[in-house]
Amino acid sequence: MSFQLVIAEKPSVARSIAAVIGATEKQNGYWQGGGYLVSWCIGHLVSFAEAGQYDEKYCKWKYEDLPILPQPWQFIVPDEKKQQFEIVRSLLNRPDVDSVTAATDAGREGELIFRFVYQMAGCTKPVKRLWISSMEDAAIREGFANLRPDSDYDALYQSALCRAKADWLVGINATRLFSVLYHKTLTVGRVQTPTLKMLVDRDAKILRFQKERYYTVGIQSGSLKAGGGRIASMDEADTLRQACAGASAICSSVKREKKTEQPPKLYDLTTLQREANRLFSFTAKQTLDYAQQLYEKKLLTYPRTDSQYLTEDMGQTAQHLVSDLLGPLPFAQGLDLTPEVGRVLNSKKVSDHHAIIPTAEFAKQGFTGLAESECKLMNLVCSKLLCAIAAPHEYETVTAVFSCAGNEFTAKGKTVLVPGWKEIDQRFRSTLKADGEEEAESLNTLPELAEGQSFRVTSTVSEHFTSPPKAYTEDTLLSAMERAGAEDMPEDKVNCSAGAREGGLGHAERKGLGTPATRAAILEKLVQMGFVQRKGKQLVPTKDGINLAVVLPESLTSPALTAEWENRLTEIAKGNADPDEFMAEIETQVRQLVRTYSCISADKQNLFQSERVIIGKCPRCGENVYEGKKNFYCGNRGCQFVMWKNDRFFEQRKKAFTPKIAAALLKNGKAKVKGLYSEKTGKTYDATVLLADTGGKYVNYRVERKE
Repeated sequence: MSFQLVIAEKPSVARSIAAVIGATEKQNGYWQGGGYLVSWCIGHLVSFAEAGQYDEKYCKWKYEDLPILPQPWQFIVPDEKKQQFEIVRSLLNRPDVDSVTAATDAGREGELIFRFVYQMAGCTKPVKRLWISSMEDAAIREGFANLRPDSDYDALYQSALCRAKADWLVGINATRLFSVLYHKTLTVGRVQTPTLKMLVDRDAKILRFQKERYYTVGIQSGSLKAGGGRIASMDEADTLRQACAGASAICSSVKREKKTEQPPKLYDLTTLQREANRLFSFTAKQTLDYAQQLYEKKLLTYPRTDSQYLTEDMGQTAQHLVSDLLGPLPFAQGLDLTPEVGRVLNSKKVSDHHAIIPTAEFAKQGFTGLAESECKLMNLVCSKLLCAIAAPHEYETVTAVFSCAGNEFTAKGKTVLVPGWKEIDQRFRSTLKADGEEEAESLNTLPELAEGQSFRVTSTVSEHFTSPPKAYTEDTLLSAMERAGAEDMPEDKVNCSAGAREGGLGHAERKGLGTPATRAAILEKLVQMGFVQRKGKQLVPTKDGINLAVVLPESLTSPALTAEWENRLTEIAKGNADPDEFMAEIETQVRQLVRTYSCISADKQNLFQSERVIIGKCPRCGENVYEGKKNFYCGNRGCQFVMWKNDRFFEQRKKAFTPKIAAALLKNGKAKVKGLYSEKTGKTYDATVLLADTGGKYVNYRVERKE
């Protein structure tokens, strides 16, 4: 008997696939049954080797060894993943396995994960590709009925490979180069560094901003209010106020305009992350994690998508889904909805995966067993689907201009004619707790007005200040990352016809920093590395982050250049660009970078050195003693005086060796310490501790007396 081997990206996905295709017998590291073996990776089972594997000398970071340009590239299996890799390798090479199905996530990264494992295992058996957007049973069955040769995805793999190699080359070389120059580990990344630069530029604009005071004069007659333009001087504003007080205002024009606001598009990953951040304060990573969990629970379609449309063959599915959703959703009860599904169908605007929508499984199961965060996300996705297929929102605006004391004043009003999709949106938002800062839209209804009407008015002066640019939130930064580079495109390409765009002639959305699937990880890494910090919802660069963005060359920090790279990778995936040419350019850039930055001025070398905290004076040489991560050390390199924070004296007594204790010991030779633990009695006590420095390698301490 021969078997078809299916390799998934995660154990949970493998389990779901195995259950559908009948591989129900659990083995060590795989499932078996129905002519199938189903195994799994654990994310990246195979990775690029570290620099030290190519040559031992690379274990130390030296300028002379740069650039590091692997030829050929080497691969490793991390120690913690070797067991599962060996299982997959043995399955790939089993004589009774005659074909392989790649069932890793259907995207660029998933393709890379499978190919690396397949190649590392030395397998040459024919491969088919499972490409699905939902983990529902029906979708899995349909996917297996329509397997495609994996060679159809060669261009996608080349794009993934180029991305991974470029990230390695830029990351390894630039990180080592600038870390050596500035004597501090400075992590540089192909995408993360331009993202940091965007944050730093915005921070600089905020710091440079100088607020300006201005005044406005308003007039009022009953419920009718109208405002004038900005006035720089308080005296001028007060003069106008006085002139208007008790005067007549004449309506000089009334303009009525009917407007239509079309329903929103469905969610792609980025728009979902943005809105979840705005409404629930979820980070981009949290949203992706929750969406992935819901996908694996078969309740949500594939989350790592950049499309906001469904394919045209999904019309009936969407129709049924909308009808079935009205029951489980509290905010949809009693809703009179005539779905216009055609509005969200456009196969030309779907590349790898369609927009994120709930599954039929969710419509059956509802919110049963879901965590609060998952419920919030499902409600968000459901409300977006209902809004997207609802009627347009129609309203009328009224703009009335009044003349008073020789000045013009304007009043604006709005009347809703057809609530349309906004009724659903408002229903949904009314169910939200105070997670977000969303405010309900205010409607100002003006009285019936006609030209020539006269009103006796009162007048007021208001003081205002210009506002600085806002710090980025994850919502606004994700949007900026998505749009990076678009402003550099020729006008005719940004605004070209839909047909031309789909033909590959250009679209602003082609550009951008990172991909929907990678942006969350980039933001998290910047925070983890200490270059960015979260202040509430705001993302703010740290001192080190600002310095790093300032000292790096434009080739590493320019969002536009990196967005162009990302565009090239997309073109490689489509088969429209040469991967070798792309990699040659990356290597050239790396070589040039190393040549250009061979040294820096002495005054810049301490740019990233943290400000050392002085604890006291050294009892041996009189120089300053500073606090380090693990000790308190003398600033004189020739002096060996050091007090270790993990000293046995304090650890035995279960007392942290704090800077306060160290400062007292250095100043007075003794310190009063509370809460020392006695191993003999099992109790704590207060005592005076003496510094007993013998002048040798170690410093001793002893208890002088118990208090």
